[in-house]
Amino acid sequence: MKLAEALLERKSLKQKIESLQSRLAESVMVQEGDKPVEDPQVLMAELNEATDALETLIKQINATNNVATLPDGVSVSEAIVSRDLLRLRRETLEQVAQSTSMRQNRYMRTEVRFVPTIDSAELRKRIDALSKSWRELDAQIQAVNWTTELAT
Repeated sequence: MKLAEALLERKSLKQKIESLQSRLAESVMVQEGDKPVEDPQVLMAELNEATDALETLIKQINATNNVATLPDGVSVSEAIVSRDLLRLRRETLEQVAQSTSMRQNRYMRTEVRFVPTIDSAELRKRIDALSKSWRELDAQIQAVNWTTELAT
């Protein structure tokens, strides 16, 4: 199985677990005299199987990410951290950019006027550069994911 397939399976398992949690919550309490739509014990067993499978899969994915490398020699684990930090930086700058472009309604000349303290155009250029770096790094990670076999 390729690493990318394992990532898709991980997502599927997480969705299954969320569904089981919801179904279990609906089945543990019923009106007196009624029976639950689904047996809570069966759902608990399915939930335990799914979480055990998820644990195994996550361990395999992490082990694979630690040994798989991008063309420049950086491990996939390190690249994921870098990608996440690029996203964090971009999102932070986007929040700042939104703050600089907030419209201030003044109804009288005597009201306080607010002005940006940072160059909005320059900020947008930095956001664009971070977005480009994120896309390029993400593409490299995805390429490795589809060519790397999952560690067992």
